[in-house]
Amino acid sequence: MKLSRIAAAVTVSALAPAVFLASPAFATGEETGAPTGPTAPTAPDRPAAEQPAPVQPPAEQPGDSQAEQDRKTILAIIADPMASNYMKEAGHKAIADGPAAMRKFIEIDQYTIRRDDYRVLITRLATDAGPDLMDGIKQIMRSDATLEQLRHFYEVTQHELRDSDNRVDIARLIGTGGPALREEGKKALQGTPADRIAFLKTGRYLAQAEDDRVELARIDQGWDGPILSEAIGKLLNGSPTPAELRHFLEVTQYELRDQDNRVAIAKIIDAGGPEVAKAGRAALAGSAADRTEFLKTGQHEARAKDKKAQEEKEKEQGQKGEQQKPTPAPSTPGSGSSGSGSSAGNTAVTPQGGNGGLATTGAGDTAWIAGGAGTALVAGAGLLLAARMRRAGSGR
Repeated sequence: MKLSRIAAAVTVSALAPAVFLASPAFATGEETGAPTGPTAPTAPDRPAAEQPAPVQPPAEQPGDSQAEQDRKTILAIIADPMASNYMKEAGHKAIADGPAAMRKFIEIDQYTIRRDDYRVLITRLATDAGPDLMDGIKQIMRSDATLEQLRHFYEVTQHELRDSDNRVDIARLIGTGGPALREEGKKALQGTPADRIAFLKTGRYLAQAEDDRVELARIDQGWDGPILSEAIGKLLNGSPTPAELRHFLEVTQYELRDQDNRVAIAKIIDAGGPEVAKAGRAALAGSAADRTEFLKTGQHEARAKDKKAQEEKEKEQGQKGEQQKPTPAPSTPGSGSSGSGSSAGNTAVTPQGGNGGLATTGAGDTAWIAGGAGTALVAGAGLLLAARMRRAGSGR
Protein backbone atom coordinates (compact mmCIF):
# COMPACT_ATOMS: atom_id res chain seq x y z
CA MET A 1 0.00 0.00 0.00
CA LYS A 2 2.79 2.32 0.77
CA LEU A 3 4.44 1.50 -2.55
CA SER A 4 1.19 2.46 -4.42
CA ARG A 5 1.02 5.84 -2.78
CA ILE A 6 4.63 6.53 -3.58
CA ALA A 7 4.06 5.56 -7.23
CA ALA A 8 1.02 7.88 -7.46
CA ALA A 9 2.97 10.79 -6.05
CA VAL A 10 5.76 10.23 -8.56
CA THR A 11 3.24 10.14 -11.41
CA VAL A 12 1.60 13.44 -10.37
CA SER A 13 4.93 15.20 -10.07
CA ALA A 14 5.95 13.97 -13.54
CA LEU A 15 2.72 15.21 -15.22
CA ALA A 16 2.62 18.61 -13.49
CA PRO A 17 5.07 20.38 -15.87
CA ALA A 18 3.15 19.21 -18.95
CA VAL A 19 -0.14 20.42 -17.53
CA PHE A 20 1.45 23.72 -16.54
CA LEU A 21 2.90 24.34 -20.02
CA ALA A 22 -0.52 23.73 -21.58
CA SER A 23 -2.13 26.46 -19.47
CA PRO A 24 -3.78 29.51 -21.26
CA ALA A 25 -0.95 31.87 -20.34
CA PHE A 26 1.54 29.97 -22.49
CA ALA A 27 -1.03 29.06 -25.16
CA THR A 28 -1.41 32.75 -26.02
CA GLY A 29 2.33 33.26 -26.36
CA GLU A 30 2.75 35.25 -23.14
CA GLU A 31 6.02 34.91 -21.31
CA THR A 32 6.46 35.62 -17.66
CA GLY A 33 7.75 39.15 -17.13
CA ALA A 34 8.09 39.90 -20.90
CA PRO A 35 7.39 43.60 -21.56
CA THR A 36 4.46 44.35 -23.82
CA GLY A 37 3.87 47.71 -25.51
CA PRO A 38 2.18 49.31 -28.53
CA THR A 39 5.17 48.59 -30.75
CA ALA A 40 5.00 44.81 -30.25
CA PRO A 41 1.44 43.48 -29.81
CA THR A 42 1.30 40.13 -28.08
CA ALA A 43 -1.60 38.69 -30.11
CA PRO A 44 -3.11 39.02 -33.60
CA ASP A 45 -5.19 42.16 -33.93
CA ARG A 46 -8.91 41.46 -33.98
CA PRO A 47 -11.94 43.52 -33.04
CA ALA A 48 -13.06 43.05 -29.49
CA ALA A 49 -16.12 41.10 -30.61
CA GLU A 50 -13.91 38.54 -32.34
CA GLN A 51 -11.57 37.99 -29.41
CA PRO A 52 -11.96 34.60 -27.73
CA ALA A 53 -14.10 34.42 -24.68
CA PRO A 54 -12.26 34.83 -21.39
CA VAL A 55 -10.70 31.60 -20.31
CA GLN A 56 -11.63 30.65 -16.81
CA PRO A 57 -8.63 29.22 -15.04
CA PRO A 58 -9.14 25.84 -13.43
CA ALA A 59 -9.79 25.63 -9.79
CA GLU A 60 -6.67 26.31 -7.94
CA GLN A 61 -4.80 23.24 -6.91
CA PRO A 62 -2.05 23.04 -4.39
CA GLY A 63 1.02 24.54 -6.07
CA ASP A 64 -0.95 26.10 -9.02
CA SER A 65 0.54 29.58 -9.96
CA GLN A 66 -1.57 30.61 -13.03
CA ALA A 67 -3.07 33.63 -11.26
CA GLU A 68 0.39 34.70 -10.17
CA GLN A 69 1.70 34.39 -13.73
CA ASP A 70 -1.21 36.51 -15.05
CA ARG A 71 -0.53 39.11 -12.42
CA LYS A 72 3.13 39.32 -13.43
CA THR A 73 2.17 39.58 -17.11
CA ILE A 74 -0.17 42.48 -16.41
CA LEU A 75 2.47 44.24 -14.32
CA ALA A 76 4.90 43.93 -17.23
CA ILE A 77 2.33 45.38 -19.64
CA ILE A 78 1.60 48.44 -17.54
CA ALA A 79 5.32 48.97 -16.78
CA ASP A 80 6.13 49.48 -20.48
CA PRO A 81 7.06 53.12 -21.27
CA MET A 82 4.43 53.17 -24.02
CA ALA A 83 1.66 52.19 -21.62
CA SER A 84 -0.85 54.97 -21.14
CA ASN A 85 -2.45 55.95 -17.87
CA TYR A 86 -5.64 54.29 -19.05
CA MET A 87 -3.75 51.02 -19.65
CA LYS A 88 -2.21 51.24 -16.20
CA GLU A 89 -5.53 51.91 -14.50
CA ALA A 90 -7.20 49.02 -16.33
CA GLY A 91 -4.35 46.65 -15.44
CA HIS A 92 -4.42 47.49 -11.75
CA LYS A 93 -8.19 47.09 -11.73
CA ALA A 94 -7.92 43.65 -13.36
CA ILE A 95 -5.42 42.52 -10.75
CA ALA A 96 -7.71 43.75 -7.99
CA ASP A 97 -10.77 42.00 -9.52
CA GLY A 98 -9.18 38.57 -9.50
CA PRO A 99 -8.06 35.79 -11.85
CA ALA A 100 -10.96 36.02 -14.33
CA ALA A 101 -10.54 39.77 -14.77
CA MET A 102 -6.79 39.37 -15.25
CA ARG A 103 -7.29 36.71 -17.95
CA LYS A 104 -9.82 38.94 -19.76
CA PHE A 105 -7.43 41.89 -19.60
CA ILE A 106 -4.60 39.82 -21.09
CA GLU A 107 -6.66 38.29 -23.88
CA ILE A 108 -9.03 41.12 -24.85
CA ASP A 109 -8.88 44.41 -23.00
CA GLN A 110 -5.23 45.24 -23.55
CA TYR A 111 -5.65 45.19 -27.37
CA THR A 112 -8.69 47.45 -27.30
CA ILE A 113 -6.81 49.88 -25.08
CA ARG A 114 -3.72 49.74 -27.33
CA ARG A 115 -5.81 50.65 -30.35
CA ASP A 116 -7.25 53.66 -28.55
CA ASP A 117 -3.79 54.66 -27.32
CA TYR A 118 -2.37 54.62 -30.85
CA ARG A 119 -5.19 56.82 -32.06
CA VAL A 120 -4.35 59.29 -29.29
CA LEU A 121 -0.65 59.22 -30.19
CA ILE A 122 -1.38 59.75 -33.88
CA THR A 123 -3.67 62.66 -33.11
CA ARG A 124 -0.87 64.32 -31.12
CA LEU A 125 1.39 64.18 -34.18
CA ALA A 126 -0.71 66.94 -35.72
CA THR A 127 0.86 69.50 -33.35
CA ASP A 128 3.96 69.95 -35.54
CA ALA A 129 2.84 68.19 -38.71
CA GLY A 130 3.45 69.51 -42.20
CA PRO A 131 0.86 69.33 -44.99
CA ASP A 132 1.65 65.75 -46.08
CA LEU A 133 1.69 64.35 -42.56
CA MET A 134 -1.49 66.21 -41.69
CA ASP A 135 -3.29 64.67 -44.65
CA GLY A 136 -2.11 61.20 -43.61
CA ILE A 137 -3.33 61.74 -40.05
CA LYS A 138 -6.75 62.82 -41.25
CA GLN A 139 -7.10 59.82 -43.53
CA ILE A 140 -6.20 57.17 -40.97
CA MET A 141 -8.27 58.77 -38.22
CA ARG A 142 -11.33 58.82 -40.47
CA SER A 143 -10.93 55.13 -41.29
CA ASP A 144 -11.69 52.12 -39.16
CA ALA A 145 -8.01 51.19 -38.98
CA THR A 146 -6.92 48.05 -37.21
CA LEU A 147 -4.38 48.01 -34.42
CA GLU A 148 -1.70 46.80 -36.83
CA GLN A 149 -2.48 49.62 -39.29
CA LEU A 150 -2.35 52.21 -36.55
CA ARG A 151 0.91 50.79 -35.25
CA HIS A 152 2.46 50.83 -38.74
CA PHE A 153 1.40 54.42 -39.32
CA TYR A 154 2.90 55.52 -36.02
CA GLU A 155 6.14 53.60 -36.42
CA VAL A 156 6.74 53.88 -40.19
CA THR A 157 4.35 56.00 -42.24
CA GLN A 158 4.55 59.13 -40.15
CA HIS A 159 8.34 59.30 -40.66
CA GLU A 160 7.97 58.92 -44.43
CA LEU A 161 5.43 61.73 -44.53
CA ARG A 162 7.59 63.91 -42.28
CA ASP A 163 10.51 63.49 -44.66
CA SER A 164 8.30 64.57 -47.54
CA ASP A 165 7.37 67.71 -45.62
CA ASN A 166 11.03 68.30 -44.71
CA ARG A 167 12.00 68.20 -48.38
CA VAL A 168 9.44 70.88 -49.15
CA ASP A 169 10.68 73.07 -46.27
CA ILE A 170 14.30 72.75 -47.38
CA ALA A 171 13.43 73.58 -50.97
CA ARG A 172 11.64 76.72 -49.75
CA LEU A 173 14.68 77.78 -47.72
CA ILE A 174 16.95 77.26 -50.71
CA GLY A 175 14.72 79.50 -52.80
CA THR A 176 14.87 82.43 -50.36
CA GLY A 177 18.20 81.97 -48.57
CA GLY A 178 21.71 83.26 -49.15
CA PRO A 179 24.62 81.41 -50.78
CA ALA A 180 25.67 79.42 -47.71
CA LEU A 181 22.11 78.36 -46.90
CA ARG A 182 21.48 77.26 -50.48
CA GLU A 183 24.63 75.15 -50.58
CA GLU A 184 23.92 73.35 -47.30
CA GLY A 185 20.26 72.86 -48.21
CA LYS A 186 21.16 71.13 -51.48
CA LYS A 187 23.49 68.79 -49.62
CA ALA A 188 20.67 67.88 -47.22
CA LEU A 189 18.27 67.13 -50.08
CA GLN A 190 20.80 64.72 -51.55
CA GLY A 191 21.37 63.02 -48.19
CA THR A 192 19.31 60.80 -45.91
CA PRO A 193 16.14 61.62 -43.97
CA ALA A 194 18.37 62.02 -40.90
CA ASP A 195 20.49 64.56 -42.81
CA ARG A 196 17.39 66.57 -43.61
CA ILE A 197 16.24 66.48 -40.01
CA ALA A 198 19.68 67.63 -38.84
CA PHE A 199 19.71 70.45 -41.40
CA LEU A 200 16.32 71.75 -40.31
CA LYS A 201 17.23 71.41 -36.64
CA THR A 202 20.71 72.99 -36.61
CA GLY A 203 22.38 73.18 -40.03
CA ARG A 204 20.09 75.80 -41.44
CA TYR A 205 20.85 78.20 -38.59
CA LEU A 206 24.62 77.83 -38.92
CA ALA A 207 24.41 78.46 -42.66
CA GLN A 208 22.03 81.37 -42.12
CA ALA A 209 24.47 82.91 -39.64
CA GLU A 210 27.18 82.93 -42.29
CA ASP A 211 24.87 84.68 -44.74
CA ASP A 212 23.76 87.13 -42.03
CA ARG A 213 27.35 88.22 -41.38
CA VAL A 214 27.79 89.03 -45.06
CA GLU A 215 24.52 90.96 -45.10
CA LEU A 216 25.44 93.00 -42.03
CA ALA A 217 28.77 93.99 -43.59
CA ARG A 218 26.91 95.11 -46.72
CA ILE A 219 24.46 97.20 -44.68
CA ASP A 220 27.32 98.84 -42.78
CA GLN A 221 29.03 99.80 -46.02
CA GLY A 222 25.93 101.42 -47.47
CA TRP A 223 24.63 103.24 -44.37
CA ASP A 224 25.66 106.76 -43.34
CA GLY A 225 24.18 106.88 -39.85
CA PRO A 226 26.67 106.53 -36.99
CA ILE A 227 24.38 104.69 -34.55
CA LEU A 228 23.65 101.67 -36.76
CA SER A 229 27.19 101.44 -38.11
CA GLU A 230 28.68 101.42 -34.64
CA ALA A 231 26.32 98.68 -33.48
CA ILE A 232 27.08 96.50 -36.52
CA GLY A 233 30.82 96.80 -35.93
CA LYS A 234 30.44 95.87 -32.28
CA LEU A 235 28.29 92.85 -33.13
CA LEU A 236 30.57 91.47 -35.85
CA ASN A 237 33.69 91.92 -33.73
CA GLY A 238 32.14 89.85 -30.95
CA SER A 239 30.96 86.25 -30.90
CA PRO A 240 27.25 86.46 -31.71
CA THR A 241 25.08 83.37 -31.88
CA PRO A 242 23.04 82.64 -35.02
CA ALA A 243 19.92 83.73 -33.13
CA GLU A 244 21.52 87.06 -32.17
CA LEU A 245 22.55 87.77 -35.75
CA ARG A 246 19.07 86.96 -37.03
CA HIS A 247 17.40 89.13 -34.37
CA PHE A 248 19.69 92.04 -35.23
CA LEU A 249 18.78 91.79 -38.91
CA GLU A 250 15.06 91.31 -38.34
CA VAL A 251 14.52 93.74 -35.44
CA THR A 252 17.47 95.72 -34.06
CA GLN A 253 18.73 97.21 -37.31
CA TYR A 254 15.39 98.91 -37.95
CA GLU A 255 15.31 100.40 -34.46
CA LEU A 256 18.82 101.82 -34.94
CA ARG A 257 18.00 103.05 -38.46
CA ASP A 258 15.12 105.03 -36.98
CA GLN A 259 17.40 106.59 -34.38
CA ASP A 260 19.79 107.71 -37.12
CA ASN A 261 16.83 109.06 -39.10
CA ARG A 262 15.67 111.13 -36.13
CA VAL A 263 19.09 112.75 -35.86
CA ALA A 264 19.17 113.49 -39.58
CA ILE A 265 15.66 115.03 -39.53
CA ALA A 266 16.56 117.28 -36.59
CA LYS A 267 19.51 118.67 -38.58
CA ILE A 268 17.31 119.26 -41.62
CA ILE A 269 14.76 121.15 -39.52
CA ASP A 270 17.45 123.46 -38.12
CA ALA A 271 18.68 124.38 -41.60
CA GLY A 272 15.35 124.41 -43.45
CA GLY A 273 12.58 126.86 -44.12
CA PRO A 274 9.08 126.98 -42.65
CA GLU A 275 7.66 124.17 -44.77
CA VAL A 276 10.68 121.93 -44.15
CA ALA A 277 10.44 122.53 -40.42
CA LYS A 278 6.70 121.81 -40.43
CA ALA A 279 7.07 118.55 -42.38
CA GLY A 280 10.09 117.49 -40.32
CA ARG A 281 8.31 117.96 -36.99
CA ALA A 282 5.35 115.96 -38.29
CA ALA A 283 7.71 113.14 -39.28
CA LEU A 284 9.35 113.12 -35.86
CA ALA A 285 5.93 112.82 -34.24
CA GLY A 286 4.87 110.04 -36.62
CA SER A 287 6.01 106.49 -37.23
CA ALA A 288 9.34 105.10 -38.38
CA ALA A 289 7.87 104.76 -41.86
CA ASP A 290 6.90 108.46 -41.80
CA ARG A 291 10.49 109.42 -40.99
CA THR A 292 11.86 107.24 -43.76
CA GLU A 293 9.43 108.77 -46.23
CA PHE A 294 10.34 112.31 -45.15
CA LEU A 295 14.03 111.67 -45.75
CA LYS A 296 13.31 110.01 -49.07
CA THR A 297 10.83 112.46 -50.63
CA GLY A 298 9.13 114.67 -48.04
CA GLN A 299 12.08 116.95 -47.36
CA HIS A 300 12.52 117.70 -51.06
CA GLU A 301 8.83 118.49 -51.53
CA ALA A 302 8.94 120.80 -48.49
CA ARG A 303 12.04 122.58 -49.84
CA ALA A 304 10.28 123.15 -53.16
CA LYS A 305 7.39 124.79 -51.31
CA ASP A 306 9.77 127.02 -49.35
CA LYS A 307 11.56 128.04 -52.55
CA LYS A 308 8.30 128.87 -54.30
CA ALA A 309 7.12 130.91 -51.32
CA GLN A 310 10.41 132.84 -51.27
CA GLU A 311 10.19 133.60 -54.98
CA GLU A 312 6.62 134.87 -54.62
CA LYS A 313 7.66 137.02 -51.69
CA GLU A 314 10.53 138.57 -53.62
CA LYS A 315 8.28 139.20 -56.60
CA GLU A 316 5.70 140.88 -54.41
CA GLN A 317 8.35 143.06 -52.79
CA GLY A 318 9.63 144.06 -56.23
CA GLN A 319 6.18 145.12 -57.33
CA LYS A 320 5.71 147.20 -54.19
CA GLY A 321 9.07 148.87 -54.81
CA GLU A 322 8.08 149.85 -58.32
CA GLN A 323 4.85 151.34 -57.05
CA GLN A 324 6.69 153.41 -54.43
CA LYS A 325 9.10 155.04 -56.98
CA PRO A 326 8.28 158.83 -57.63
CA THR A 327 6.68 159.63 -61.03
CA PRO A 328 8.72 162.27 -63.08
CA ALA A 329 6.90 165.69 -63.20
CA PRO A 330 6.23 167.07 -66.78
CA SER A 331 8.25 170.15 -67.82
CA THR A 332 6.25 173.38 -68.26
CA PRO A 333 7.30 176.82 -69.53
CA GLY A 334 8.69 178.88 -66.75
CA SER A 335 9.20 175.92 -64.46
CA GLY A 336 12.90 176.64 -64.46
CA SER A 337 12.52 180.15 -63.01
CA SER A 338 14.30 180.89 -59.83
CA GLY A 339 12.38 180.40 -56.65
CA SER A 340 13.11 178.57 -53.47
CA GLY A 341 16.35 177.14 -54.80
CA SER A 342 15.12 173.75 -56.17
CA SER A 343 14.23 173.39 -59.85
CA ALA A 344 11.40 171.07 -60.98
CA GLY A 345 13.30 170.43 -64.19
CA ASN A 346 15.89 168.36 -62.22
CA THR A 347 13.49 165.25 -62.17
CA ALA A 348 13.07 165.04 -65.96
CA VAL A 349 14.46 161.95 -67.78
CA THR A 350 16.55 162.45 -70.91
CA PRO A 351 14.73 160.89 -73.89
CA GLN A 352 16.24 157.73 -75.38
CA GLY A 353 18.45 158.71 -78.35
CA GLY A 354 18.20 162.50 -77.53
CA ASN A 355 21.08 164.98 -77.39
CA GLY A 356 22.64 164.67 -74.01
CA GLY A 357 23.85 168.26 -74.26
CA LEU A 358 20.36 169.61 -73.97
CA ALA A 359 19.80 170.33 -70.33
CA THR A 360 16.28 170.74 -68.93
CA THR A 361 17.16 173.50 -66.51
CA GLY A 362 17.03 177.25 -66.78
CA ALA A 363 15.19 179.79 -68.93
CA GLY A 364 17.07 178.64 -72.05
CA ASP A 365 14.64 175.77 -72.27
CA THR A 366 11.74 178.10 -72.78
CA ALA A 367 13.51 179.99 -75.56
CA TRP A 368 14.36 176.76 -77.34
CA ILE A 369 10.77 175.59 -77.17
CA ALA A 370 9.46 178.91 -78.39
CA GLY A 371 11.94 179.01 -81.28
CA GLY A 372 10.94 175.57 -82.35
CA ALA A 373 7.28 176.49 -82.34
CA GLY A 374 7.91 179.60 -84.51
CA THR A 375 9.83 177.65 -87.06
CA ALA A 376 6.99 175.17 -87.35
CA LEU A 377 4.47 177.97 -87.97
CA VAL A 378 6.55 179.56 -90.76
CA ALA A 379 6.97 176.22 -92.50
CA GLY A 380 3.23 175.56 -92.36
CA ALA A 381 2.39 178.99 -93.84
CA GLY A 382 4.77 178.42 -96.78
CA LEU A 383 3.17 175.10 -97.59
CA LEU A 384 -0.33 176.62 -97.53
CA LEU A 385 0.70 179.43 -99.92
CA ALA A 386 2.24 177.01 -102.41
CA ALA A 387 -0.97 174.96 -102.49
CA ARG A 388 -3.09 178.01 -103.27
CA MET A 389 -0.84 179.10 -106.15
CA ARG A 390 -1.14 175.64 -107.75
CA ARG A 391 -4.93 175.78 -107.61
CA ALA A 392 -4.99 179.30 -109.12
CA GLY A 393 -2.74 178.24 -112.03
CA SER A 394 -4.89 175.25 -112.80
CA GLY A 395 -8.05 177.45 -112.88
CA ARG A 396 -6.62 179.48 -115.71
